[in-house]
Amino acid sequence: MEENKIIIPEEYTPISAWGYVGYSLLFAIPIVGFICLLVFALSGSNKNVKNYARSYFCVMLIEIILCVIIAIICAVMGIEVSSLIQTR
Repeated sequence: MEENKIIIPEEYTPISAWGYVGYSLLFAIPIVGFICLLVFALSGSNKNVKNYARSYFCVMLIEIILCVIIAIICAVMGIEVSSLIQTR
């Protein structure tokens, strides 16, 4: 009896859950991770890795924009980071 096997092209092979964990850890490395993120986002051979790298990059941009907005608000209000950290 023939088995019905679905043939998936190499560029569309799915990533395992541990693969996503590994890529997240790789992208979290400060300088090397950012370089790998750009390489995978711009020229990844696997579409799933490429899309994951792009989404990770978008989340990083959103985080940076939010941090800048919060820093501007704190600067306008005259709040210093050192005054927030001090414990009494």
